[in-house]
Amino acid sequence: MAKITYHTHNNKTYTVDVQKGLTVMEGAVQNDIPGIDADCGGGMACATCHVYVKEEWLDKIPAKEDGEEDMLDMAFEPKNNSRLSCQISVSDELDGLIVSIPSKQG
Repeated sequence: MAKITYHTHNNKTYTVDVQKGLTVMEGAVQNDIPGIDADCGGGMACATCHVYVKEEWLDKIPAKEDGEEDMLDMAFEPKNNSRLSCQISVSDELDGLIVSIPSKQG
């Protein structure tokens, strides 16, 4: 298990335990975190699980693939630290990961 902290756009914070092997998106959906819609169910076919990864974590998660970059181009207000949470697999190394959810998705 890894503790993942989700900050919503309206300043609410949710810290939950997410099972290793799941994605950050699946952890949000299973714990009813508002703001991560996950319309495509993790198929990288939408941008409704878009999050901003806290800067100090960017070098600890795998690099974006081309398909993820394409989807993020359609996301609401993408930034350099934007990621699709369906593409971030939870591991022991991500214990303490902090992500922020944009004010709207897709």
